Amino acid sequence: MNRMYRRHAATAGCVLAIIALTFTAVPADADRRESAPAGVSAPVVPRALAVPPPPGMLEAVQRDLDLSPRQARARLANEARLMPIAERLRESLGARFGGAWLRSKTAGILVVATTSAADVPMILAAGAQAEIVSKSLAELTEIKRKLDAALPPRPLVSSVRYVDIKRNKVVVLAPEPAQAQNYVLSADVDHASVIVLPSDEAPLPLFDLVGGTAYYVGTTSRCSIGFSVRKGAQNGFVSAGHCGRAGATTTGFNRTAQGVFQGSSFPGSDYSWVSVNDNWRATPTVDNGEGSTVPVAGDRAAVEGASVCRSGSTTDWHCGLIQQRDASVTYPQGTVAQLVRTSVCAEPGDSGGSFISVDQAQGVTSGGSGDCSQGGTTYFQPIAEILTAYGLTLVVTTSTPPPPATSCTGYPSTYTGTLAAGRSAYQPGNLYYRSNVPGVHSGCLNGPEGTDFDLYLQKWNDRDAWATVATSDGPGPNAAITYSGTAGYYRYRVTASAGSGPYTLSFRAP
Repeated sequence: MNRMYRRHAATAGCVLAIIALTFTAVPADADRRESAPAGVSAPVVPRALAVPPPPGMLEAVQRDLDLSPRQARARLANEARLMPIAERLRESLGARFGGAWLRSKTAGILVVATTSAADVPMILAAGAQAEIVSKSLAELTEIKRKLDAALPPRPLVSSVRYVDIKRNKVVVLAPEPAQAQNYVLSADVDHASVIVLPSDEAPLPLFDLVGGTAYYVGTTSRCSIGFSVRKGAQNGFVSAGHCGRAGATTTGFNRTAQGVFQGSSFPGSDYSWVSVNDNWRATPTVDNGEGSTVPVAGDRAAVEGASVCRSGSTTDWHCGLIQQRDASVTYPQGTVAQLVRTSVCAEPGDSGGSFISVDQAQGVTSGGSGDCSQGGTTYFQPIAEILTAYGLTLVVTTSTPPPPATSCTGYPSTYTGTLAAGRSAYQPGNLYYRSNVPGVHSGCLNGPEGTDFDLYLQKWNDRDAWATVATSDGPGPNAAITYSGTAGYYRYRVTASAGSGPYTLSFRAP
């Protein structure tokens, strides 16, 4: 093919096979050139990182991804170069965005999918390859949401569901594929966009073993600290929800009094946050398992195909690749949605520990299958969702911490628009949405840098009027709302308080 984009071909039937991830030998010059379509020049691979990688990361990437030192440096440099391009294209494509992923051993090729061929020139001009797909990421996310509701947790019909952007399908992993296929066919979804694969993968929450950065709940339960956070002037950390319930007390690795669970969610989600006493200092660091730490500079979400490393109290420091986002996992205790699937290994006791890509916080360890002797699959809860849920601020190395949830990923509904200074818009689509059940409404707004955009959640009340029930009007272009409300009609108001430009609003309803 002489074009830098291709269409997904229609697939007849379901491919009932597990595809194993393997790393094969590469030519001697593979660390200098990336593979590219015929007739297209291979991109130039950076020979050095602009910023040295955190201590221990380069060695772990070499070990766990089977790379030479030069290949590992090239991969990290390429990821740092291509991530901002992926973010800009996602914002530009809006509802047409079909996903973005990195390709090749050293991640030198960024692929961006769109539902419109008219977007191809823009994608190519940005330095990425284009792929035209039939379903947008938002459409696939909605299909997976419906399947999560249609597939029962008991009896166990499917252990895992996720959006596979490379296939442009929703993948259902099932111990009995025929049984799962019957449920899929009865669901109100586009069946051609779903593929059922046989799998004996049975993820479990990772409990109760000691490690390097452990904390204790009660006298026996042990988990791992995720990232340092603040809520106002209160210091604390985030971790997995299955580690402890709200109100439970914790002690640190040294068994001295540490903190209290202020919030915890499991199942449904798998996250928590713990406030700590004045004896514990919040630092923007993650233990690298080698007697040193790596810095945390932000919470920019990495795309599929990017390298990611995990720190935990049982197996210390291991790296792998981000495989799929928006995965749903059915544990024995219930289903957890909005997880990220990775090839990183983990073992019991690593729960709650940090997932980080170079210096960007990604999330906290939820559960998985396999071990670090023979490899496995591990899932993490994205950090942005945790910050949004509890109104937390990530502790970072910069002097001014970013606002909560600056990366609006993992939400099932996304809308875009453009506002002039002082003007407002209502979403979704200048209309409203209906929530048939009580529950939590979560909204996340990204506006242009250098502006002040605010977000308001409104509900239609008994007096036949819209009433504002939640507000996020702090300084800066980003805003986040979490509101627990009753059934009814809702809408979001986006306001450009200062400055103008395009915005993206993502939200989730009960």
